[in-house]
Amino acid sequence: MTVDPVTMRIEGPSPALAVALDLAKRSLWLAPLAVFVSAAFWGVDGVLSTLYGLAIVVANFLLSAYMLAVSGRINAALMGGVALAGFAVRFALVVAAVVLVMNLDWVELVPLTLTLVVAHLALLFWEMRYVSSSLAFPGLVPSRQAPPNPYLPDSGADDSASPSSAPNLR
Repeated sequence: MTVDPVTMRIEGPSPALAVALDLAKRSLWLAPLAVFVSAAFWGVDGVLSTLYGLAIVVANFLLSAYMLAVSGRINAALMGGVALAGFAVRFALVVAAVVLVMNLDWVELVPLTLTLVVAHLALLFWEMRYVSSSLAFPGLVPSRQAPPNPYLPDSGADDSASPSSAPNLR
C-alpha cells in the first residue's frame, strides 16, 4: 500500500494547535519575570518593548500552529511545504514587526531583541517537558484522566492478547 501525500489529509484535532496554546499559557508565567528584569534595566520603555516582544513571540507560535493545522486538513504535502516555507514567512513577519516600530520613542531595541530570542528559546525548551513523543498521544503529554484517543482501536474486554488475559507463566 502506497501513501500519496498529495491526496492524504490529516484528520482529527491538531497537536500543533494544542502545543501552541500551551506555549501561549506558559508565556503568561514568563511575562512577569521578563517585565521585572526589563523594568530594572530599561524602565517603562523597556517594559513596553518587552511586552511587545512577548506578543510577537506568542503570535509567531500561534500563527505557525494555525498554518500547519489548516494546511494539514487540505493535504500532507501542502503541510510539509507550509512547514518549510512558513518559517521564512514568519521570520519576515517578525522582522517587519520590529522594523515598523524601531524608530518610535517607546522602543528600546536591546530588551526587544533579547525578549524575541530568549522568549522563543525559553518557551520551546520549557515546552519540551510537556510534549508527547508518542504517536498514541500526539501533542501534549496526556493528563492522568486523559480521554482515550479516538483514532486508536478500542481495546475491548474480548481482546485475548491483553496482559490481563495472558496465562501466568512462572
